[in-house]
Amino acid sequence: MAGVGGGIVEQQLVAATHIIEQQLDAEIERLDNLDSDDLDAIRRDRLAAMKKRQEKKQEWINNGHGEYTELYDEKEFFEVTKKSEHVVCHFYRDQFVRCKIVDKHLNILAKKHIETKFCKINAEKAPFLTERLKIRVLPTLCLVKDGKTKDFIVGFTDLGNTDEFATETLEWRIGRSDVLEYQGDLLCPPTASRSKMEIRNKKKTIRGGRRGDSDSDSDSD
Repeated sequence: MAGVGGGIVEQQLVAATHIIEQQLDAEIERLDNLDSDDLDAIRRDRLAAMKKRQEKKQEWINNGHGEYTELYDEKEFFEVTKKSEHVVCHFYRDQFVRCKIVDKHLNILAKKHIETKFCKINAEKAPFLTERLKIRVLPTLCLVKDGKTKDFIVGFTDLGNTDEFATETLEWRIGRSDVLEYQGDLLCPPTASRSKMEIRNKKKTIRGGRRGDSDSDSDSD
C-alpha cells in the first residue's frame, strides 16, 4: 500500500511540474512576441511606478517616517493616524524594563520600514486613549492602518514569551497585521525558519562526522 501511495504522490509531482513548465513556456512566448511598442509601454509603466514610489517616500519623510518618535499627548496620536496609512504606536511607562526592550527594536524597524510611522506615547499621559483602547498590559503596541486600529501586540506573548526575541520576530508579527511591507514568509516566523535550518545543518554535521575526525584523513586517501 505504501508503494501505491508513493506512486500517486510521484504522479502528482510530475503533473505539477508539467503545469509549471507550460506556464513558463507561455510567459517566454509572450515576452518573445512583444514588439517595441509593448516594451516602451512596459518601461513607461515601470518609470511611472518608480516615480510614484519616490513621491510616496518623500511624503513619508515629511510625515516623520524613518525615525522612532515620541508623542506627547493624545491629540498628536490622532494627528499621526490621520496623516500616515500605517502606524505602530508603543504604549509604555518609563519604569518598565520591557518597554525599553521594545524601544530598541522599534528604533531599528523605523529606519528599515520607512512606509510605516513608528512612535510611542507614555500611557500615564494618555488616560483617555488607554481606556478607549482597553490597554491593560505594558508594553502594548497599537497597530493602525488607514486610521483604524487593526491589531494589538500585548506584552511578549506573540514574540516567543522571551525578553531575548529578535527584531525580525517583531517585524514578522507586525507584518502579519499588514502594517508594514514584510518580505518574508508570513506563515512562518523567522525564528522557526532559523531553527529548522539549524536542525538540518546539525543533522548534516552529525552524518558527516560519524566516522570521527581521526579517520577522515585515511578515508580520503
